[in-house]
Amino acid sequence: MDVIITGCSRGIGFELSRIFATDSSCRVLAISRTMKGLSDLKKLFPNTLFPFQDDITSADFINHLCLRLDELHFAPSLLINNAGLLVNKGFESLTANNLDDMMNVNLKSPFLLIQALMPYFHKPAHIVNIGSMGGFQGSVKFPGLSLYSASKAALAALTECLAVELQGTDIHVNCLAIGSAQTEMLEEAFPGYVSPVSAREMATFIHQFALSGHRFFNGKVIPVSSTTP
Repeated sequence: MDVIITGCSRGIGFELSRIFATDSSCRVLAISRTMKGLSDLKKLFPNTLFPFQDDITSADFINHLCLRLDELHFAPSLLINNAGLLVNKGFESLTANNLDDMMNVNLKSPFLLIQALMPYFHKPAHIVNIGSMGGFQGSVKFPGLSLYSASKAALAALTECLAVELQGTDIHVNCLAIGSAQTEMLEEAFPGYVSPVSAREMATFIHQFALSGHRFFNGKVIPVSSTTP
């Protein structure tokens, strides 16, 4: 099984890469802007882990990716859109650049990646978009996270729409609106807060959902949270 994961240099993405790479039947294309950690992980799993260094928001990313997919004869059954950008600022301090940056990473890049992968998917395929409780309708909201939450809400809506658009293609699309997990991003958003859920625990849940969730869900936005935040 071929798997593509974005945002793999740290946190949940790194742990997902590790979990999938331990399965000898998998090949994991782990996408990240930096190779921090992934280079060492590659030494442990030389036959299953394929780090791919690039910026998912760059104009050339899709072309670079397709070349790599062709080189590896890669046909993903799973895509996990895990990469995310969070800027924690009060509403009046936010800039148009902040808006562009978060929308580019959290919405535009998953959209373009899914679109580019349509000819490559090995079906049945499952696309898992990693959203946030901040973007889940009716959830508790926090100051400083308005644009981040809005971008993740947009990703959730895209998930619902794509499930309809892709009906009949044997490609399933779901969104996990995750709550707190002990990652660098959580520390940036809530300094000093300690989550009861580790990055590895959350990655383990996502791994299992990616493998089997499409048998039970399609076009669903599923809250995955035991605490607030």
